[in-house]
Amino acid sequence: MDSIISQIKSLAAGADQAQVKQIIVSLREVSDSLETPLDTIQRLVYLALPLTAIRIGIDLDLFNYLVNNKAPATVSELATKTGAAPVLLARILRYLASTGIIKETGKDTFTYNNITEAITFPGAAGAFYNYFYTTYPVWQELPGWLKEHKYQDVEDNTNTPLQKAHKTDLPFFSWMLTQPETLAHFNQYMSVRHTGKKQWHEVYPLEDKIQGLAPEQVFFVDVGGGIGTQSRALRKKYPDPKARIILEDTPDTVAQAVPFPDVERLPQNIFDPQAIIGAKIYYLRNILHDFPDEKCVTILKNTAAALAPGSVILLDEIVIPDTGAHFHATQQDIIVMATFAAIERTEEQWYNLAKRAGLKVTNIYLYSDSERDSVIEIVKE
Repeated sequence: MDSIISQIKSLAAGADQAQVKQIIVSLREVSDSLETPLDTIQRLVYLALPLTAIRIGIDLDLFNYLVNNKAPATVSELATKTGAAPVLLARILRYLASTGIIKETGKDTFTYNNITEAITFPGAAGAFYNYFYTTYPVWQELPGWLKEHKYQDVEDNTNTPLQKAHKTDLPFFSWMLTQPETLAHFNQYMSVRHTGKKQWHEVYPLEDKIQGLAPEQVFFVDVGGGIGTQSRALRKKYPDPKARIILEDTPDTVAQAVPFPDVERLPQNIFDPQAIIGAKIYYLRNILHDFPDEKCVTILKNTAAALAPGSVILLDEIVIPDTGAHFHATQQDIIVMATFAAIERTEEQWYNLAKRAGLKVTNIYLYSDSERDSVIEIVKE
């Protein structure tokens, strides 16, 4: 067994990102095929528990302590550090170790591993809190909601499992604005969601666009850009202040953006006419997957009205393949359906959506193999 594991690790060490993903998928298929029916049931019915346990660990600051401490720590030491009862803490630690989230090194002694380190990654806490508080209740409501609505398409973003789960009449983002702590967790997660992955500007020919700037023309408008993660990254790549970069989002969100040299901030609602006319690039990252088609057409038409000759709209979105979609993409599709009445679209659906807005797709640049993140370039027809 050790020899097989060594061979797999050696194979992965020399593989690219796509090949590593395929190795992981193949190993999961092997694992699943070896399970007994009861093994499978045990695995599936407890799928929600790891997130619950991680949430407890984050609240106790267990993971940061284990990673920063380096040396293995005893239950007694961790109980003193956290203030938790030793017996209770030992039970939680044993569960975390049994699921591979931390590592057990001896009786009542634990340390960190690569999964523990991932949990302490900047922004990770925001992801875990967001899914625990916001998404879990929606998942619980989804089966009953679909049954009640006779399993029809979810198309109204004011009538989804989210409204039932959180007892609101508001669509997701309007509701989120009433929940400042929840919004902060969401923005924290969004700011790091693509960290460590290949970035969109590594595959899209930005140099062609920046070299073709007209005098006084804005280079890049980050439409609905949140707290400005992409604007900051692009400014680092292109530090020339003459290439203007403008971050747009709601007033509350833009106010949370960390000021960054030569990144302008502009309050702008994506459903209002675009205020910046004739920019070279209008960039929308994971915006349209939050809305049903009708609202996406409105957003696209508002943006299209601002285009000048040579301007482009770039949609940074998942493109679901016709077959063999990875679960990273399909689980995201279920989340946006249940929360936003939205959809992760196939290539054909992106082409059709652009056409409905009087636009056309000129190219699609793939940069992520599992989620199929892509830059979809769109221009006026």
